Amino acid sequence: MSLNTINETSTSEAIFRSQQLNSEIQTILNKAVLGEELSVDEACVLFATEGDEAQAVLAAADQVRERRVGNTASFVVTRNINFTNVCYMGCRFCNFATEKGSKDAEFLTVEQVADRAEEAWQRGATEVCIQGGLHPDIDADYYRNLVIAVKKRVPKIHIHAFSPFEIWYGCKKARLEPEVFLSELKALGLGSMPGTAAEILDTEVRKQLTKNKLTTEEWVRIIRAAHSVGVPTTSTIMYGHVDQPIHWANHLKLLRDIQKDTGGFTEFVPLGFIHYETRLYKDNPDKVRPGPTRDEHFKMHAIARLMLQGHIDNIQASWVKMGPDVAAQMLRSGANDLGGTLMNESISRAAGATHGQEVMPEDMVANIEAAGLSAIQRNTKYQTVRDFTQDPVQPNRIAIQGVA
Repeated sequence: MSLNTINETSTSEAIFRSQQLNSEIQTILNKAVLGEELSVDEACVLFATEGDEAQAVLAAADQVRERRVGNTASFVVTRNINFTNVCYMGCRFCNFATEKGSKDAEFLTVEQVADRAEEAWQRGATEVCIQGGLHPDIDADYYRNLVIAVKKRVPKIHIHAFSPFEIWYGCKKARLEPEVFLSELKALGLGSMPGTAAEILDTEVRKQLTKNKLTTEEWVRIIRAAHSVGVPTTSTIMYGHVDQPIHWANHLKLLRDIQKDTGGFTEFVPLGFIHYETRLYKDNPDKVRPGPTRDEHFKMHAIARLMLQGHIDNIQASWVKMGPDVAAQMLRSGANDLGGTLMNESISRAAGATHGQEVMPEDMVANIEAAGLSAIQRNTKYQTVRDFTQDPVQPNRIAIQGVA
């Protein structure tokens, strides 16, 4: 799929006329370019496009991206810290989890997590992203003490931590409502939450992925609770397995509806299913797709831009899932952010991802500029840390590998 953009015109009817598109698609894209809200049915029509019509969807998304956020793209210097790989939830799409007695089991103390956060700060990180499995020995105090330890060691670092599934688990352990538990964590130093564990927000799909252990309603409840107490979150989707475009479109609409009510989402992050080592795929190779196609990656980012515009205006492309080169191409198909440098990444790697653990800031800048955009290093809340148009990258650099 090519990534050619189209020129803006003064009237919406002329925008895609030269493309000789199906009239329904032309109407939908003109509507999107004018900033009007797309329905689930309209999104499904766009997901079904091919060839020139699919290219027109990407072009429309690029145009909307420019209007909403300008011709800059961003990244954050962060470190992923996975504090335990022990989990008994049995999510079939995950190959990260192991049993407590396994020789590969890992469970970091709060001081070990703080050590890694301090190392990240010394290497220029503004954020640590902290997540882990649902270890049977974890109690609510572990989550509290982890935040305390990191903040004590590195007071200025932003703690982006605990998926809705982890918050659900902590609430169960503490016998607290989400608003209360999240308020406690915020007071201790939690800055924001990753909106992972969303997968596909559809009951039938979730039953196949996770036996519906964290229901759609529970995920939404915890996200809304976080937003209500002033803890912003990201939003995600994991696609390319047993799902279909109707599920994608409904998922996007649900996120849009939540954002209209709360305004608490900082970004939307499409995450393609990595199939290689997962039980979901190995046990059902005839029924489970081996991840999204290249075209589906492009259309997901583009249609997310069109559906979420004006509500969630930061669309992130995951280089861990797609590779840095493809992720950079998404910047001209609706995305405006390349995510984090990471330093460590264990979950996708355990499922068979092959794109490494770290991309250097210099490489992020180069990829953004290769897409024809200006590069900005941001913090978690999308505030500018460094504008590379004013402060260019120095030519000499040392590549530091992520510490496992």
